[in-house]
Amino acid sequence: MYAPTVLVVEDEPTIAGAIVRRLTAEGYQAKAVYSGTTAVEVAKQLKPDAMVLDVMLPGLDGLEVCRQVQAERPIPVLMLTARDDESDKLVGLGVGADDYMTKPFSMRELVARLKALLRRVDRAKALAADPVPPGEVQFGDVVINRAGRQVSRAGQPVHLTPTEFDLLIYLTEHVGTVLSREKLLEHVWDWADATGTRTVDSHIKALRRKLGAGLIRTAHGVGYAFEASPGE
Repeated sequence: MYAPTVLVVEDEPTIAGAIVRRLTAEGYQAKAVYSGTTAVEVAKQLKPDAMVLDVMLPGLDGLEVCRQVQAERPIPVLMLTARDDESDKLVGLGVGADDYMTKPFSMRELVARLKALLRRVDRAKALAADPVPPGEVQFGDVVINRAGRQVSRAGQPVHLTPTEFDLLIYLTEHVGTVLSREKLLEHVWDWADATGTRTVDSHIKALRRKLGAGLIRTAHGVGYAFEASPGE
């Protein structure tokens, strides 16, 4: 049975070791490195299936590591941050991270989020292998190629992380319907609980920044709705 490889990038050996032990116990192949520069080099050689990446690192910081790794070979990235700052998280999402957790964190939740990231990658691969013609759908100046997992705005390519793309697709499948944060977590993140509602908010902000603020409406206290209809 294939065991996904996870690169753990964390400069605190105690935390790195604990993550590696837990992932190994869960059936993953896990390797820890302790600096940003080493992480970029090892990622090229190891070609991991996913990366758990601390933001604060010696040498290159986690944001630059994420940017370089994603430019070389896109993989799902779960970022770890010591600061519960929304702007920091948005910057992380902007350089290609798919999710984030604030320290201190639960190992159980880390494993659950990592599993969800890898499940979404598997779904994306299955869709890409589907022989159905790609097709495109347009909302205003935003064009979505679902099978090719490509998005453009005003004719220019827009880079979305796997999570952002899955969130966009789910929203466009329910145009005009207010979707609760809990429902989005369940169907996009594969989470059965509501512990990550702020994660949803951060990803919505990232989508608005990349695609324009007018496509997604906030229903205060409830969730979000995609407003544009195809062809508009």
